[in-house]
Amino acid sequence: MSQPAQISVANRLPFCELHVHIEGTLEPPTIFALARAKGMALPYDSEAELSDAYQFTDLQSFLNLYYANLQVLQTEDDFYELAASYLRRAHVGGVAHAEMFVDPQAHSKRGISAATVLGGLQRAITAVSRETGITSSIIVCVLRDDPVEDAERMLDSVLESGFAVTGLGLDSAEVGYPPSLFKGVFDKARAAGLRLVAHAGEEGPAEYVWQALDTLGVERIDHGNRALEDPALVTRLANDHIPLTMCPFSNVRLRVIRELSDFPLRKALDAGLQITINSDDPAYFGGYLDDNLRALASTFSLTHEDCAELARNSVKASFMSAAERQRLEC
Repeated sequence: MSQPAQISVANRLPFCELHVHIEGTLEPPTIFALARAKGMALPYDSEAELSDAYQFTDLQSFLNLYYANLQVLQTEDDFYELAASYLRRAHVGGVAHAEMFVDPQAHSKRGISAATVLGGLQRAITAVSRETGITSSIIVCVLRDDPVEDAERMLDSVLESGFAVTGLGLDSAEVGYPPSLFKGVFDKARAAGLRLVAHAGEEGPAEYVWQALDTLGVERIDHGNRALEDPALVTRLANDHIPLTMCPFSNVRLRVIRELSDFPLRKALDAGLQITINSDDPAYFGGYLDDNLRALASTFSLTHEDCAELARNSVKASFMSAAERQRLEC
């Protein structure tokens, strides 16, 4: 696991991480440890060989490995350890609050209930908050490349589980699976009081961002890079203060951009967009939130005030209560 950068710790800037897939924090040592404990055989001889497989050509090549590695997550304790490890690492890196994505469908198709998944995550949230003070919540995500009926069943199982979740999101393979497919699921989640977010405009077109806003009624756009290609959409996002939860290392590793210097940080900020910086799937993409921030600071010569703006954006974009946000404002 990477060592925390000092940018957020030294400057005492409280960041919120709003785009992190908890399954994407599954590090190779943990994969091997869980496999050994269960007597499971892996298609890799060593942690190094598994790490070497983390070379991706696009989103789908990443997802293929990502879903294959989930086989080691089977019990409530497994999900507890996964989330507790991430939250402790995030805290050390300056994260004060995390809103964790999880994919119940990816586990239910392996016979693992939403209650098992959510029970482990909630235990970790409670335990690590007592240890460190970091707060966290859960956003369950729809796998958009699975049938709509599966998404409906997932939402029902989550709502019936008795575990609190903050919101509903939309993730997985984007191209060919427009947000509009899931209008009914998002309408039901809204009626149940859940907050709404969606991955859009990572590999899919700017039109998917429009659909996420106008058809699904989301409050945040996850990624949103392609939105910058549409001036009218940029104006809409800026005027309506719709946050974009952007992920620099992820964009590089999945070939959304060629190199970090192509990340549209200045373009987005200059356009008045409320962008936040996040790690997405840090075990796969080379670093946690503070690692992303350190790299951006070096690449774009960020000042303390630049970093403070990004921290403020993350707090404002969070789903915390007004009182909780006020506690973190800097």
